[in-house]
Amino acid sequence: MTLLLALASAALFGAMTVALRLALLRTTDAALGAAATAVVALAVALAAVPLGSHRLDARDLAVFALAGALAPGASQLLFTMAIRDSGAARSSVVVGAAPLVTVVLGVVVLGEPLSAAIVVGAALVVAGGVALVWEPVRPATFRAVGLAWAVGCTLLFASRDTFVRWFSGETPVPPAAAAAATLAGGAFVLTLNAARRPWRRALPFVPVGLCFGLSYVFLFEAYYRGRVSLVSPLVATESLWAVGLSALLIGRRELVGRRLFAGAALIVAGGALIGSAR
Repeated sequence: MTLLLALASAALFGAMTVALRLALLRTTDAALGAAATAVVALAVALAAVPLGSHRLDARDLAVFALAGALAPGASQLLFTMAIRDSGAARSSVVVGAAPLVTVVLGVVVLGEPLSAAIVVGAALVVAGGVALVWEPVRPATFRAVGLAWAVGCTLLFASRDTFVRWFSGETPVPPAAAAAATLAGGAFVLTLNAARRPWRRALPFVPVGLCFGLSYVFLFEAYYRGRVSLVSPLVATESLWAVGLSALLIGRRELVGRRLFAGAALIVAGGALIGSAR
């Protein structure tokens, strides 16, 4: 069950990435897109909370909501800007480096041990990043600043994953409720940021929010049920899902070539090695 939940989360995040790219082709307002995505995702997560749940500790829910203000709050805005400027495939490849950032945080901040497998995994992630940077051909609409937004998003994603894995063992709050609380914090921040935007133009982002909400629920369910060494590598495949779906559904707009696929594969392999080593 844990394996299926982790893979479902990765596939849905990849689908969300492509759906977001398609929505931005119709409405380029990143702030509105991020807010609409979070609001719809919150509705999905709330629908998944078990009825009559008696383990909803208000303090713990508040902690999840505060974490959600950063990710998916600020992170979703950065991710939307990254996809708008650099495309779905390339942004998702950069975000796929989150396991490396998580390990660095663990080693530097928490004093976790550094193993040979982690070093090799880090080298693979770096090699994937080099392949991405030195692409010979990119779409005409590509803007390098989008990769900078994606790097910022990656830092926030890594912080969120580290927190979820730690706090899930400390709280009785069920995973769906924890996901909903986290999304509530993010939706609150993003809605405030987009308060004066024309919300009538938010309709294209509804499918994005549906994918994002389901991905979040499955992610929390997987982390609550399974070992980090199993869940993290499987979730890291979201980059491959995004690149593959971009090539299939967006086509020429993304110019997905062999080097981009190779970069995604290297980063996913590095993330999987890092996750299994931990």
